[in-house]
Amino acid sequence: MTVPVVTASGAAPACTVEYSVTSQWDTGFQGAVTITNNTAALSSWALTFDLAAGQKLNQGWNAKWSQSGTAVTAANESYNGSLASGASVGAGFLASWSGSNAVPTSFKLNGVACNVDAEPSPTPTPTDPAPDPDDGTVPALHVSGNKLVDADGTTRRLLGVNRSGGEFMCVQGRGIWDGPVDDASVKAIADWNANTVRIPLNEECWLGLSNIDPAYAGANYINAVKDLVTKVKANGMTPLLELHWSYGQYTGNSAGCSDVHASCQKPMPNMQYTPSFWASVANTFKDDATVVFDLFNEPYPDRATATTTQAWECWRDGGTCSGIGYEVAGMQDLVDSIRGTGATNPILVGGLAYSNDLSQWLTYKPSDPAGNLAAAWHVYNFNTCSTESCWNSTLAPVAAQVPLVAGEIGENTCSHGFVDQVMKWFDDRGLSYLGWTWNTWDCSSGPSLITGYDGTPTAYGIGLRDHLRSLDG
Repeated sequence: MTVPVVTASGAAPACTVEYSVTSQWDTGFQGAVTITNNTAALSSWALTFDLAAGQKLNQGWNAKWSQSGTAVTAANESYNGSLASGASVGAGFLASWSGSNAVPTSFKLNGVACNVDAEPSPTPTPTDPAPDPDDGTVPALHVSGNKLVDADGTTRRLLGVNRSGGEFMCVQGRGIWDGPVDDASVKAIADWNANTVRIPLNEECWLGLSNIDPAYAGANYINAVKDLVTKVKANGMTPLLELHWSYGQYTGNSAGCSDVHASCQKPMPNMQYTPSFWASVANTFKDDATVVFDLFNEPYPDRATATTTQAWECWRDGGTCSGIGYEVAGMQDLVDSIRGTGATNPILVGGLAYSNDLSQWLTYKPSDPAGNLAAAWHVYNFNTCSTESCWNSTLAPVAAQVPLVAGEIGENTCSHGFVDQVMKWFDDRGLSYLGWTWNTWDCSSGPSLITGYDGTPTAYGIGLRDHLRSLDG
């Protein structure tokens, strides 16, 4: 649900504040504020406003949030205190509510009233329909032993593709999706006989942090994701939402970028934003059991820490991890964040070495009160664990105890000999796999499955397409 964004009209006030509820559920909501300074430059700032009775602040980001009675204060962080004339800054929070989830009507910036030179005029923001928890074609899944099953107990395999774009376009200021996500392009995926689409996400874009273009952030981003989920389900496929790029500065071994922002794959999630990201995603989709969550694309704390034991402990428990300069959110933290919302959706958890190493996954498996955890694994022809002997020794024991999903399979050869081997091994054991990726890139650098969003395959994509079409159902 999105409530009207309250903005000022007429003469410019000293400051303007846009307030929106980007997501709402039975007992809580996610809110966002965008503050614009219309006076002289500020070296620090503090926004104050009142929440209604029954509304209680839980946590926030991009500001130091506090609440006393009904009064809420959002003070700048050390990195965003400077606010030039005409500049804007955004921040967000999670809160609980009961009774009426009223919108604040009065805001002050450093004690000066905002939005006061004209009557605020509500501008409704269109919303997408709520996800249908059971549309009759897409199964609500849960874990039973080492299988994913539907409500009738029938085993279901997740077979399909990744749809990349949502993790990088927004942070690069280029949009939300890479290529079309209209009905025709989503139907083209289903025409390959796919039953699952994995959708990579960006935590800064979802949370609407200030470094992201507002056109591609917050409610706009969330609504775009909800719309794609609706389209995927309308074509009879399971939506799999996955956190790909996240916040936190890492410049150590195998660093993908030196940027603190969510502009590349980081070795581990961060405590500052990732639990809030997953709480928000979970609250958005917790009433839709057809949606599956994938905690974190490709962890690689093993590249930063001194020992394998340290890496697995960092992976599960987070905290201060050697070689990683920010406070890490462990997989247990993220499971707890999701389950704390009441969401019982299945959760996939990838291992070390960019999700290619599951050798100690069972030993360090997070605890899940819902009993709905599955193991995620990624493999390309250039990975360490890319041989059947490795799969037999490290994957088979995991697959014997929990569902195993190969969230990404692929090769950089513009052919499909390697993925053919992977699919056969997984078929023989009734396991799940998803090809990387449904994008029109160079298949030797992507690797990409298609040359056109009508489903025209690359030489590599032909292998996945023809194989999926050969399967029953």
